[in-house]
Amino acid sequence: MRYLVVGNQTLAGDALRSAVLERARAGPASFHVVVPATPPKDHLMWSEGEASVVARQRLDGALGWMHGADVTATGEVGDASPALAVADALLHDEFDEILVSTLPAGPSKWIRQDLPRRIARRTGIPVTHVVAEAREPERSVL
Repeated sequence: MRYLVVGNQTLAGDALRSAVLERARAGPASFHVVVPATPPKDHLMWSEGEASVVARQRLDGALGWMHGADVTATGEVGDASPALAVADALLHDEFDEILVSTLPAGPSKWIRQDLPRRIARRTGIPVTHVVAEAREPERSVL
């Protein structure tokens, strides 16, 4: 099975880790992680370059724990729009399932945008919405 994982702030969370490891244990699986280069809403002035650096660091962290768990994974930094980042990934590969990892309902912009359901409607691919248990404090990376 081939899985597309879409996430940003939640890539190091236990909920996503559990979802990925469950699928990896179920049989042959490979994962492609897309991290939209979205500036965080709590910073007023971020450049595209700074958002890309943070997204790259989060991607590297996710690929690090996946490889450490013997999970086959690749990844890329995507468009700032998560919907466009998914569309771009689908231009280059086919996937059996999409995992959309978000913050809980209160702080999640992606849930307010109805992103998991929108992706499912637009792609016709099964989408699993993985919700982080709690928001972990952001570490400064710049």
